[in-house]
Amino acid sequence: MYRDLRQYFWWNNMKKDVAEYVDKCLTCQKVRAEHQRPVGELRPLEIPTWKWDSISMDFVMGLPLSASKKNAIWVIADRLTKSAHFLPSKDTWGVERLA
Repeated sequence: MYRDLRQYFWWNNMKKDVAEYVDKCLTCQKVRAEHQRPVGELRPLEIPTWKWDSISMDFVMGLPLSASKKNAIWVIADRLTKSAHFLPSKDTWGVERLA
C-alpha cells in the first residue's frame, strides 16, 4: 500500500501512518499477501499397530536435587496408548548409562 501511495502522495511520517492503518484495517489483514513458500501436502504419521511399538522420549532438566541425588526426569511415552514412564535420572548421565 505504501508503494502505491508514494507514487501520487507524500507527507511527513507517511510510512508509519500507512503501517498503522494497515495494522488496524480488518480488510487489509484478510487480503494480505503471503510471504512464505507454499507448503507441501500433509502426511500424517502411521498409527502404531501395537502398544509400545512406537515411542517418544524427552528429558525434563534443571530440577532441584531429590533425596536420591537426581535432578532430571526421563519421559518415555507410547504413541498409541499415550501412557508414559517417568524415570528419575541425572543430567550428567551419558547415553550408555541410559541405555
